[in-house]
Amino acid sequence: MPGPGSHGKGMIPSKPKNTKSTIRRLLTYLAEDKVLLLFVGIGILLSSSVQIIGTSMLKKVIDQYLFPMAGNYNVALMQGFIKTLMIMLFFYLVGSISTFFYSRIMLRISTKTLYRIRTQMFEKMETLPIKFFDTHTHGELMSRYTNDTDAIREMLSNSVANFFSSAVTVIGVFSMMLLYSWQLTIVVIVMLFIMLNVVKTIGGKSGNFFKKQQQELGAVNGYIEEMIEGQKVVKVFCHEEASKQKFAQLNENLRVASTNANTFANILMPIMGNLSHVLYAITAMVGGVLAILGQISLGTVVAFLQYTRNFSQPITQISQQFNSVLSALAGAERIFLLIDEQPEADDGYVTLVNAFIDENGMIRETKERTGIWAWKHPHKEDGSITYTKVEGKVEFDRVIFGYDEKKTVLNDISLYANPGEKIAFVGSTGAGKTTITNLINRFYDVPDGRIRYDGININKIKKEDLRRSLSIVLQDTHLFTGTVMENIRYGKLDATDEEVIGAAKLANAHSFIKHLPDGYQTMLTSDGTNLSQGQRQLIAIARAAVADPPVLILDEATSSIDTRTESLIEKGMDSLMKGRTVFVIAHRLSTVRNSHAIIVLENGEIIERGSHTDLMSLTGKYYQLYTGLFELS
Repeated sequence: MPGPGSHGKGMIPSKPKNTKSTIRRLLTYLAEDKVLLLFVGIGILLSSSVQIIGTSMLKKVIDQYLFPMAGNYNVALMQGFIKTLMIMLFFYLVGSISTFFYSRIMLRISTKTLYRIRTQMFEKMETLPIKFFDTHTHGELMSRYTNDTDAIREMLSNSVANFFSSAVTVIGVFSMMLLYSWQLTIVVIVMLFIMLNVVKTIGGKSGNFFKKQQQELGAVNGYIEEMIEGQKVVKVFCHEEASKQKFAQLNENLRVASTNANTFANILMPIMGNLSHVLYAITAMVGGVLAILGQISLGTVVAFLQYTRNFSQPITQISQQFNSVLSALAGAERIFLLIDEQPEADDGYVTLVNAFIDENGMIRETKERTGIWAWKHPHKEDGSITYTKVEGKVEFDRVIFGYDEKKTVLNDISLYANPGEKIAFVGSTGAGKTTITNLINRFYDVPDGRIRYDGININKIKKEDLRRSLSIVLQDTHLFTGTVMENIRYGKLDATDEEVIGAAKLANAHSFIKHLPDGYQTMLTSDGTNLSQGQRQLIAIARAAVADPPVLILDEATSSIDTRTESLIEKGMDSLMKGRTVFVIAHRLSTVRNSHAIIVLENGEIIERGSHTDLMSLTGKYYQLYTGLFELS
């Protein structure tokens, strides 16, 4: 589908707008599991508390048992010593079990959170306008579903619990340090200040590179996805070397960003580890001096040294998780950018309803499918409701449109199609043929001019109802993973098997479907690669036929069908088009000779209009195209 930047990388900011906002938003997702989070909190408190209590018992072990028993063995002291060790073992065992359970619960919370995020992403994606997908590559969008969500999973399942556990441990240990020795606590505070500044300095540099890494990763995924889809074209035009060169450049950009990000992130852990060793050594030295001076006991020094380990270890763990946290925050912001995208605007209020004609010739609404459709038009002025029978009359009135404000694609287009007429568009590539069909579907809204459907401005019709009244067969056919019958039924989800088979017969697809291994139950995978291009096109035509719409759009619908197959389905297509307004875009002019009107477009303007006979008598552009004096580009 044409559109600005359809092959671009997508609009991804190099820096997050608000990291704090991203964190708060992630916490709102976690908050939906309040009960489970409560158990995690209890587990963290229990684990940290028993660790602190167990360490505090070292003072008692040394001062009350080991030191008095030095050179003077005492049975009562030994029994007390063993009893205290068993109590310490019990505390540490409880802490280990608690850590195991809250880690498992946190893993469950993270998977549920990702489930909600992915669901919200997909639901939002289904509401986005076509323009969004024209300006973002499929691979870059897939990167948000895979790489970015995986980064969030890693952070939620590991880093979040570790962060809160570390915070509780640091607070508890710091309190015990103050209780044991304010002098040694001052030493720890000075070293803590140095460690935090190291984290801030190195982490700040690493954060920018992690955001760049996620951006480059999306670009690489987008290019790979594009190359996989176009591999045949690459082979045909011997474009392998050029493709490898471009991939090498994108891969190099990713390597540089990843190297820079992980260099700072990976050196943080060793630096913090060494600083913790320095802290331990200084504490031991100062504590030894204080013990010699008699200001504190030897047991206090030993317990304080263990608390020093317990104090520096959480900070080191946080620094170790720093790279995954930064990567997750960068990915989360990219995800939230998708979730925050503006959905497709729809201010329409005219709806499509089933109807019947009563004995007085009036149109009445019904819930049953009658084969008659009507536009239900509520009027705000007096509260009345009018019904207009859907007949398929389409009118363009001085329409001006461009995908880009700086470039106009359609210039003052005025045309009409009466109910049951077949209108063909002919012209060079880029003349605006497909754009006209995009506007009929309201994939894009026109800034100037009007498009009317059965006399109603299509801006007043709800987009969903408008598109239900249309069926379109595109040049590029897309089949979904599923059976042949399911793919045809995509045009009408409540269609019976008989209706599906009837539509296939109408499109002349029934014959080849019967010869498939499992007939209509044959599974199609990878966009129907187990079928020929022509067979895929026939299924797409059958999909449009089963919808039974009043307006049919055929955008190069027979371009992938050979002339023999085309002649075979000509009667079926005539049956499909009978009684419907049909818009046809075709390069094969032989397929549009029987059109009620042929419109010749050039540079977004209508230069000729008329029947085949009329245009041939003009000996103008259409005559030149038909006789081969001028070829379509």
